[in-house]
Amino acid sequence: MPRAELSPVRMLRVAVVTPRASLRRVLVEVGALGVVEIDHPPAPPESPVGEATRRLQRLGGEPSRTPLVTADPPDLDDVQRDGRLDLLAGEAELEGLQARAASSRSVTALLGWCPAEVVPEVAARLAALGGSVVPLPRPAGVDPPTLLPRRGGVQRSFAPLVDTYATVPYADIDPTVVAGLAYIVMFGMMFGDLGHGLLLVGAALLLRSGRPRRFASARRVWPFVAGAGLAASVFGVLYGEFFGPTGVLPVLWLSPLEEPIQLLLAGLGFGALLLAGAYGLGVVNRWREGGLALALYSPSGIAGATVFLGLAIVVAGWWFGVGALTAAGVLVAAVGLGLAAVGLYTGSGGGGAGVAQTGVELFDLVVRLASNLVSFARLAAFGLMHAALGAVVWDGASGLFARGGLAWLAGAVVFVVGNLIAFALEALVAGVQALRLEYYELFSRVFESEGRPFVPWHLPTEQTLEEVQP
Repeated sequence: MPRAELSPVRMLRVAVVTPRASLRRVLVEVGALGVVEIDHPPAPPESPVGEATRRLQRLGGEPSRTPLVTADPPDLDDVQRDGRLDLLAGEAELEGLQARAASSRSVTALLGWCPAEVVPEVAARLAALGGSVVPLPRPAGVDPPTLLPRRGGVQRSFAPLVDTYATVPYADIDPTVVAGLAYIVMFGMMFGDLGHGLLLVGAALLLRSGRPRRFASARRVWPFVAGAGLAASVFGVLYGEFFGPTGVLPVLWLSPLEEPIQLLLAGLGFGALLLAGAYGLGVVNRWREGGLALALYSPSGIAGATVFLGLAIVVAGWWFGVGALTAAGVLVAAVGLGLAAVGLYTGSGGGGAGVAQTGVELFDLVVRLASNLVSFARLAAFGLMHAALGAVVWDGASGLFARGGLAWLAGAVVFVVGNLIAFALEALVAGVQALRLEYYELFSRVFESEGRPFVPWHLPTEQTLEEVQP
């Protein structure tokens, strides 16, 4: 994936500057383009309410359609007589911005944000009307709004996973694709059954076709659903599960019911890999947010990653019975705790209270890290539960099959209905648990703050204007 697609679109702080006589025409053009987010400071106390605003308030205040404007100022009497509340609302919005514009004699200016790549074209469009776009330095301590590059295909399908959690901060890397892949693997591990996985793939293909129509709005997530179904199918083949332990497939890796400890260790090992990846993204994001110091001392940066690495070495030393390795792990973890202590103490403001706060937060860092790793045991626990439900359904159905006659028909009903119930229940449980692991264990290290989405001001005109897309 190109590096530019991993970061939000570069934003420029800009001022839309124009002679007062051209202000309305320039605002109409900016609103039609829809690529500039304009600051909305409060209107000056002495600013009178505009005529269009007063008329709109008298008529009920709500437009019947999206607010619109015309290229030239309309006759408000004609607009009101024709019942064009949309035009009145548009004029009222323009009046509000004009009242908020900073003025210096005959020149006015409005501040905002604009994608850097479209600033030249916006400037050219406004220059024809007597206005200009002036790039400004970014205000200290203020992050630009976030506009992610256009998402398509798989990335667009995975987008709700990140967008539901938070808006990606402007300085951070967009983890959408990595997060989506981690999610479907975790889901597959808990929902491992070839038959159930293929049913999920079939559901994804139905979504792709737009059926059923009531779910047409979810069409864009069909690759996400298909990926989860494929992951479940792969783990089903590894587990030897096809609508339960029917014997149709051989066990290629392990049987969850017969080797639960191995499945548990596999879940913990995979969780450790995911945590390592989350720390890696966290280090990069902290560096981009605040430079070397933040990356080095943050609990979600190098300091936290070092503690995690040290604990991993300690576990490895204990597992293999190598005392020197255990001692090295303790030393590495101590270095990480020292770095974290410096960052936490500095952020606490110092003093005795700062020492106490730092101690509590260091203890929380270690406990939370251990509990986060243990949380990945649920990958094995819910995978085991899925296999157990499949075994119960198959035992009941196969027992009826063995009796023959009408009992065989009853067995078929038990098999179909039981698998439908297991499919619905386990799909819900695995989906929720994978989401929980994603949000609490992984995203808490990737993100330390939430960004603000880029919301360009858009006020369409009745005439069709060529739009500039960010």
